[in-house]
Amino acid sequence: MNNPLNREPLKSDLVLPWVIVGMMLTMLAAYIIVCHTFGEQLRQPLPEDQRVLIRTVLYIVAIATFPLTNLIRHIQLRLNQTMPHAHATPGTVALAKNRYLVTVIVSMSLIEVVGVFGLLMFVLGDGFNTLHIFTGLSALGLFLYRPKLDEYAEIMNAMTVQHHE
Repeated sequence: MNNPLNREPLKSDLVLPWVIVGMMLTMLAAYIIVCHTFGEQLRQPLPEDQRVLIRTVLYIVAIATFPLTNLIRHIQLRLNQTMPHAHATPGTVALAKNRYLVTVIVSMSLIEVVGVFGLLMFVLGDGFNTLHIFTGLSALGLFLYRPKLDEYAEIMNAMTVQHHE
């Protein structure tokens, strides 16, 4: 599948995973818009010392989320390629699409949580700076773990080879 002509049909298989990414980006934008629009009405401020503790813990969790998501995604991609299947070739395409979609959904969901941390901290009384930092980190994660044609092509290749064995 390294031939670009063979890869063209695969691009259409990635429409739904890209829709998922678009929904996640829309949710991040919604967090920012809602906080800028209804900011003071949403806030339930905590004392500064408690907020600092919660913010620190959430930053640590956010930082740990990136390598954890990378590890989980790597494992899922390898499982997508190696898990046995007993379907005919048309079923192989559908199964590969479903497997890759699950991988994308899991990656995007894990990274979206980082954006939710920003919303949470804003509601607890932190400023827009914290909201924007967490949202920016989440957007970076959505970019890093976006659907990739090469990953999907590798899954298709592995499943096709496995089917012919």
